[in-house]
Amino acid sequence: MWTVTAAAIAVAGAVAPPASGAATGSPCTPGTTYGSPLPGPAVTSQLVRGGFTFLEGPTWDRRTGTLLVSDMQNPTGPQGVQPATMLRYTPPATFEPFVANSGSNGLAITADGTRVLAATHDTRTVSAYSLADRSRTTVAAGAPGHAFNSPNDLTIAQDGTVYFTDPSYQRGNRADEQGGRTGVFRVHDGLVSLVDDTLPQPNGVVLSPDGRTLYVGATGADVIVKYTVHPDGTTGDRTTFANIRTPDGATVDCAGNLYWVSNSEGLVHVFSPSGARLGTVSAGRTSTNAAFGGPDGQTLFITSSVPGGGFGLYRTHLNVPGNPY
Repeated sequence: MWTVTAAAIAVAGAVAPPASGAATGSPCTPGTTYGSPLPGPAVTSQLVRGGFTFLEGPTWDRRTGTLLVSDMQNPTGPQGVQPATMLRYTPPATFEPFVANSGSNGLAITADGTRVLAATHDTRTVSAYSLADRSRTTVAAGAPGHAFNSPNDLTIAQDGTVYFTDPSYQRGNRADEQGGRTGVFRVHDGLVSLVDDTLPQPNGVVLSPDGRTLYVGATGADVIVKYTVHPDGTTGDRTTFANIRTPDGATVDCAGNLYWVSNSEGLVHVFSPSGARLGTVSAGRTSTNAAFGGPDGQTLFITSSVPGGGFGLYRTHLNVPGNPY
């Protein structure tokens, strides 16, 4: 593992923590005791709509009651980059373009509700889009002095720290500037630093509700790992949390239960904070990501393939509300 100390680089668009009294963007109520998150050990989700190319990165916007999601297209041009459009889903059935040519994969709404952060593989960066005027700024441009591979997914701490994964899946034919490494990074106060560059193809990333544990799924190793998060946002040693096939995107509920998508199985595996297996939620044949939303925060949205080809958005109502990403 290499580290970034004095070589950490400053970037524009640093994510500020929410102002005093600002909404946190989470339906979680501290001190609440929750029961079982699943109505049964094997839950089946329902298709909302199909006909998309490749959906990824859902995130719920509580202020508008809508879901943002990336629809990625097939690679184009000599660099083999996948174009993407950010879509907005308004329940029960309206889908419309929100940001054309967003270049996005994973998404997360900032705690103050003013921007959506995006893992943007088109420019190999992390970007922020204003929810008001949809203008784009850069949050992380590279580290240290090299372009990322293709940022994939991200999560935001309450103090504005951003953690994101950088596998090589959407790098296409562009030069490898990470020396064969795929990594997990942190952005805090405009500085990019390395969390870990020894995980093969890190993918989904999520924080526990209290912000003290960072979870990352390594698709290339069929493992979910976790790191202790210190008060300053730095991370401790890595330990194994669980093993599943091809871990992809993930989300967490207010009780700290993890919902991790297995791409090749089309399942969302649900774990307690201790790592106990609580059950599964099924979607299509292959699945990519999941996020909580809905008026009560208890609807789990899943991006997954549909019978006959293409991708769709699935949903199911569960027992415990979740964080929005």
